Amino acid sequence: MAKNVVVVGTQWGDEGKGKIVDWLTDNARGVVRFQGGHNAGHTLVVGQTEYKLNLVPSGIVRENVACFIGNGVVLNISHLLKEIEKLEAGGIRVRDRLFISPGCPLILATHVALDHAREAARAADARIGTTGNGIGPAYEDKIARRALRVYDLFAPERFREHLARNLEECNAQLARLGAATLELEPIYTEALRAFEAIRPMVADVSAALHRINQQGGNLLFEGAQGTLLDIDHGTYPFVTSSNCVAGQAAAGSGVGPGRLHYVLGITKAYCTRVGSGPFPTELDSDTAGTPGEQMSVKGREFGTVTGRKRRCGWLDLAALKRSILINGVTGLCITKLDVLDGLQELQLCTGYMLDGQKTDLLPMGAEEVARCQPIYETLPGWTGSTFGARSWDALPPEARAYLHRVEEICEIPIDVISTGPEREETILRRHPFGA
Repeated sequence: MAKNVVVVGTQWGDEGKGKIVDWLTDNARGVVRFQGGHNAGHTLVVGQTEYKLNLVPSGIVRENVACFIGNGVVLNISHLLKEIEKLEAGGIRVRDRLFISPGCPLILATHVALDHAREAARAADARIGTTGNGIGPAYEDKIARRALRVYDLFAPERFREHLARNLEECNAQLARLGAATLELEPIYTEALRAFEAIRPMVADVSAALHRINQQGGNLLFEGAQGTLLDIDHGTYPFVTSSNCVAGQAAAGSGVGPGRLHYVLGITKAYCTRVGSGPFPTELDSDTAGTPGEQMSVKGREFGTVTGRKRRCGWLDLAALKRSILINGVTGLCITKLDVLDGLQELQLCTGYMLDGQKTDLLPMGAEEVARCQPIYETLPGWTGSTFGARSWDALPPEARAYLHRVEEICEIPIDVISTGPEREETILRRHPFGA
C-alpha cells in the first residue's frame, strides 16, 4: 500500500531538509514541492558534489524519480531554467522528470521591483529581511485574484492584456515609492520566451500524484522554509508569504489531506534564524570561543540563497512543541548534532517567562515572542565526536541523554538523526516510510 510522507522544517528554516528529502527518496516514486518559491535554498552533498537547489525538488539527484512543482509554489520561470541548466551541466537528467503545475502563480519583474522598493522604503528596524525575489508581492497578487499563472501563458493575448493592467498598478506603486517604473514589452517577451522552454514540463500534477499512489508508489512532500516563518503561525510579521506547515502539502499539490500519512519534523540540535524577527534563545555568535560562535563557524551558518550570516542560539523546545502541534508531527529528525561536539555544557530552553507568567509554548505574534525570557535546563556536553555516526550506540552517552531529554519534553520520538551532510551519515531509529 502506498505511503506518503511530508517533510517540514520546525524552526525558522535552514534545518537541513534537503539532505533528508534526498535520503528518503530511496523509498519514493515522486518528490513534490508544495509552497514557497526560489527564496528557499536546499543544499545536497552527494559524494564530492554539492548541489544547491531553490525550485527543483531535492529528489532530482536520484535517477528515475519524478519531481513535481505543485500549484502552491510561486514560480520564476527564468530562475527555474537557470537551475535546470546547472543541474544538466552536472550530468543530472531533469526535463523528462520534472513536472510543473499549470496553477503555479508567476513571479515577474513587477514583483521583484516592488519587493525591493518596499523593503528600501521601510525604516531599518522595520525591515522584514525579505530575499528580494518577489515572493511576497506574487502571493499578494494571488490572494487579490489578479495573479497570472502558468496556464495564462497558453493564451498570449489574454496574458498580455492582464499583464498590462497589473503593470499599471505596479508602476503607480513604484512611482509613489520613488523607484523606477517598468515597461510592458520586455516583461511580456521574456515571459513568453521562458514559457516555451518549460511548456513540455507543464502537467496536471494533482492527477499525476493520484496515479502514482494508485500504482502503489510512495510520495514525498518537501516543505520549504520553516514552521516559525509560516504566514499564519510564524512570528508575524517577520515571516515568509506562504504556509510552510504540513497541511499545505495537500492544498499546494492537489492531494487530499487523508493521503498524508506521516509528518517528519526536521530540527537542528540548536536554533538559527536569518534576517529580522524575535529569537528568544539567541546567543552572541561573533565572540571567539563562545557556544554561539562555535555554532556559527562549525555549522557554516550562512543562508543558501542570500549568503547572509545566520543568527544562532540554543535549542528552543517551547518553539519546537508549538511546531509539533501545528504540523501534527509523527516523528522528529535531528540534524547537525555534531556542531555541539566539544561544548562543556548545553542549554535547553524548556519554556519562557512572559509578562510574569510561565509558559511552555511559543506564543503567536512577534511582539509577544520578543518579550519571552527563556527558561533553561543545563545538560552536560560531550567530548567525543558524533560526526558521521551511523548507529545510536555510536553516539557518546551524553549526546544520547541530550536527545532523550528532547523526546521527553516534546513527547515525540526522534526517528532519524543526521550526523553529517552525506546520505550515509544518518542514524535510523524508525523509518518514516515503514521500510
